[in-house]
Amino acid sequence: MRAQSSATASSAIAVPARRDGRGLGTLQAALGVVAFSLTFPATAWGLEGFGPWSLVAVRSVLAALIAGGCLLALRVPLPERRHWTGLAVVGGGVVVGFPLLTTLALGTSTTAHAAVVVGLLPLTTARLSALRVGSRPSRTFWTAALAGAAAVLAFTVQQSGGALTTADLYLFAALLVCAAGYTEGGRLARVMPGWQVIGWALVMCLPLTLPAAAFALGAEPVRLTAHSVTGLLWVAAGSQFLGLIVWYRGMAAIGIPKASQLQLAQPLLTLVWSVLLLNEHLTVAAPLTAAAVLVCIAVTQRARG
Repeated sequence: MRAQSSATASSAIAVPARRDGRGLGTLQAALGVVAFSLTFPATAWGLEGFGPWSLVAVRSVLAALIAGGCLLALRVPLPERRHWTGLAVVGGGVVVGFPLLTTLALGTSTTAHAAVVVGLLPLTTARLSALRVGSRPSRTFWTAALAGAAAVLAFTVQQSGGALTTADLYLFAALLVCAAGYTEGGRLARVMPGWQVIGWALVMCLPLTLPAAAFALGAEPVRLTAHSVTGLLWVAAGSQFLGLIVWYRGMAAIGIPKASQLQLAQPLLTLVWSVLLLNEHLTVAAPLTAAAVLVCIAVTQRARG
């Protein structure tokens, strides 16, 4: 009876998301991209006062407490058992895997170099979506997506001096696990509200992240500063919860491949934040790349399929 109630409730709430106009879905996915673009600079701030393991574990615990509070307050029933595997993939990809791997990478890499992984993420997500949920974007879509990814990669590699570091292994692994989490989360957002997808994924990871946070805080030095606390709060509430809510809802409305291509703008936004918040140097190639990426995004959004 409880599972049936969950299915009924989820279906009843998810219907409006499917009826949202494409414009609203695009706006929601775009808001998610803006939230994600602040993740690397906020992580760099957080690393000023926390160790990498502490930052990742604490951000996940804080996000889980926020999500769990919302689920309890609204008396949301447990998800159906058939959705648990998908939620575990979301948790492993976007709750634990991507934050941990990118945080470890940022310990030895600049945010500009780390943006390479985001430049490849849209294409990887679109490809996994085609394999997982059977989406079949048109040739025009794939051509524009490849062109946009190439432009972003060329810019970010040039921005980082063209040198590969040991952090690249972390970044490419993060790329794969995050694409899997996005794809599975977008699929689940068709049958339950997007905020419940990330909410349950966060709660499911709590038995792992809570003891990890306690251990890491005792093993790594902590220095509370305005930057470190602000960075921690943003990656927990903004990147890990609020950003994923609008992102999954946008994917459910306009489709995973089209939503993923909006992320072509994320590395460029990240670089802008890096200049404003971290005083990193930005070359004059940024506006040219931005214009090229915007053209590619426009083509993918208009392409059939």
